[in-house]
Amino acid sequence: MKASERLKIERVEMPEQEAAERIRNFEEVNQGLQQELAIREAQRCLQCKNAKCIEGCPVRVRIPEFIAAVADGNFEKAAEVLKQSNALPAICGRVCPQESQCEALCVRAVRDRSVAVGWLERFVADWALRREGKVGASVKPPQRKGKKVAVVGSGPGGLTCAGELAKMGYDVSIFEALHEVGGVLVYGIPEFRLPKRIVHAEVEALKQLGVEIETNVIIGKTLTIDELFDEEGFSAVFIASGAGLPVFMNIPGENLKGVYSSNEFLTRVNLMRAYRFGEYSTPVLTGDRVVVVGGGNTAMDSVRTARRLGADPAVLVYRRSREEMPARIEEVKHAEEEGIQFELLTNPVRILGDEKGWVKGLECVRMQLGERDASGRRRPVPIEGSNFVFDCQVVIEAIGTRANPLITQTTPDLATNKWGYIEIDENNMTSKPGVFAGGDIVRGAATVILAMGDGKQTAASIDQYLESQNGKQGS
Repeated sequence: MKASERLKIERVEMPEQEAAERIRNFEEVNQGLQQELAIREAQRCLQCKNAKCIEGCPVRVRIPEFIAAVADGNFEKAAEVLKQSNALPAICGRVCPQESQCEALCVRAVRDRSVAVGWLERFVADWALRREGKVGASVKPPQRKGKKVAVVGSGPGGLTCAGELAKMGYDVSIFEALHEVGGVLVYGIPEFRLPKRIVHAEVEALKQLGVEIETNVIIGKTLTIDELFDEEGFSAVFIASGAGLPVFMNIPGENLKGVYSSNEFLTRVNLMRAYRFGEYSTPVLTGDRVVVVGGGNTAMDSVRTARRLGADPAVLVYRRSREEMPARIEEVKHAEEEGIQFELLTNPVRILGDEKGWVKGLECVRMQLGERDASGRRRPVPIEGSNFVFDCQVVIEAIGTRANPLITQTTPDLATNKWGYIEIDENNMTSKPGVFAGGDIVRGAATVILAMGDGKQTAASIDQYLESQNGKQGS
């Protein structure tokens, strides 16, 4: 097909659950492209010789190649190309912010709408999962190298690193602190955005490569980093434990009953299955009026979850304007469709309680945007005398997370910065030889795909490090 013909094809639309229906369930909002729509969308790709979209992908997926295969109807080839670059394509196709990465660099985006790379990635991954039980069934691990590598944490960074190392021939063991594998993918992202069955299927694919996974193992408590080397016989360790310690606003009333961190709220609903009414008795506080504080994806997940649990209104309070909101455009759109009440340029100052110690309201102040701060966004400034109160029963704080110090406190020779995040060099190695780190424990709270990029890069660095150690032993 000629480029002029491709340019005439309009971008397809993603089929979605109707908003009035989806606020009553936790089923996926985006329904996925059917084969005909996927092929038509793939035909929009101009197959650029200098594919800038690849530069925007942290795991360097060969985007034009897999899309060309979709356009030809060769979905098996497309799945093979995807799996060679991306250990978790069905996950990335759902939660990766393509609009600010690969799709942002699409040539078509200059005058038109970009190619829907994420939707096509999901289509291919789902096609393969339905037919093979996993993506990339043809990938076989090479001859074993006889070296053991430990991965701390089974989130996106840890899973990616483990998969890459297993394909290189290393014996890889993942140690997960919780009872279920997947890290933030299972405890932090709601079912309506990322079904647990998708995460489980991707994990099973890694197990087929020989990756071993141990749950309920807290590194820093059950085992220390030093014990992984000295007693368990590992040659290298990758710390991908995330940054799961919640940040609070430090305002009066945060000790009242009915105040949640987004971490606890989403963990109860997602990982502990509170959304499966009648099947699980997980306690979770709900109310007719719920306020969520924050403007990122976690805040959006929290307020949309509260809406599905019966909150009406479910209110989102954010101290800046919509333009500064870091949440994905798609998530904001879905939230608006679902009747979420947005209170922008608004900042909490106090949580109010009743005589029994339960939340009864959230006092806020209106804001206006001033000069730009270090992040490049205009700094919100309070408007004097604009205080008002939201009547509510539940307040959920989704303003960020920070590093859990458990590992660093039990590994004194592991250097950290002033915020408690682990310091690394250009090869993702820490101050402790043989110990590498990546994802949120290094970056602070970031995206799934950035953690995956760190995991992939670190796998290559670990391979180089262990090969160099072999050379030293041989000499």
